[in-house]
Amino acid sequence: MEQEYETIDLREIFFMLKNNLLAIVASTIVCAIVGFLITSFLITPQYRASATMIVNSQQSQTSNNLTNDMLTTAKNLVATYGIIVKSDTVLDQVIDELGLDMTYEQLADRVTVSAVDSTQVMQISVEDENPAEAKAIVGKIVEIAPDVIQEAVEAGSVKVISDARVGDAPVSPNKTMNTAIAGLLGLVASVGFIFLKEMLNNTFKSDDDIQKHLGFTVLGVIPQVEVED
Repeated sequence: MEQEYETIDLREIFFMLKNNLLAIVASTIVCAIVGFLITSFLITPQYRASATMIVNSQQSQTSNNLTNDMLTTAKNLVATYGIIVKSDTVLDQVIDELGLDMTYEQLADRVTVSAVDSTQVMQISVEDENPAEAKAIVGKIVEIAPDVIQEAVEAGSVKVISDARVGDAPVSPNKTMNTAIAGLLGLVASVGFIFLKEMLNNTFKSDDDIQKHLGFTVLGVIPQVEVED
């Protein structure tokens, strides 16, 4: 038994989208506006404060005795030092000294430690809705962390390169990106709804549909006549 496959006519898709163009555009614009309003008024802006420290493979290290092995070892130590920086030994002390109203887990989620361009420079960042508090947290971390690191890793040390600084503008949320994503979701949802509606519609809209789906030749069409009372 030969199986029949229904072909997709690109012209039908084009005219279907064209006939519903106004609804698609309206849905995209409405969703974009909703996304912008939610981002602007319902999501709390977050500010980021950062400081940098350089990682040394030895506690006392000068530029005259640096070797490639030392630099490689220092780069590898960034990940280890990052774990120590985010440990409860450091962060609990930060919470106590600053009197923060948060748990260790809450503070750890806001702290990010990363290597700068795969170098031995380590960047410590904190995001908070209060820029002054974010700066204070980073400043306290870089104050406490070096002593804790030297005590935990006797063969290494860190030195502060730049003190804590906070940006004037919030780093999140991104209004432009969220608005664009909301508009794109509205576009996809409206087009998907139109396709689903057309797929579930099994009525014949023209004589061409009868010939296409049933294979019958249309001999005539009875027009619909409206009679006024």
